[in-house]
Amino acid sequence: QLQASGGGLVQTGGSLRLSCTVSGLDLNSYGTGWFRQAPGKEREGVSCISDNAADIHYYDFAKGRFTISKDSAKNTVTLQMNSLKPEDTAVYYCAAGRVDGSSCVGPVYGFWGQGTLVTVSS
Repeated sequence: QLQASGGGLVQTGGSLRLSCTVSGLDLNSYGTGWFRQAPGKEREGVSCISDNAADIHYYDFAKGRFTISKDSAKNTVTLQMNSLKPEDTAVYYCAAGRVDGSSCVGPVYGFWGQGTLVTVSS
């Protein structure tokens, strides 16, 4: 089970820290990632991290602004989001799966959280 939290309303340029608490899975054996879906748009990848945290992938829009990290001892994955823009407004989902490295394509992830809403006002 994955439980995402930390979403909310923030102004442009602000920051949010999303957390994903995972139960029932050992994150030492699973890659994890963050995905998002904006209203009227398809789900897209944000950032993913490999099971051993050695490989990290960021999609272009996230590079330099977002940071993914994991704490395998606590079974949590965090997404620090800085310099937020209105176009970052979306429901953010965390996911886990037995994936190769930091593969960040949604369909390869088998376990999904319920999502947390991030709203960035202009």
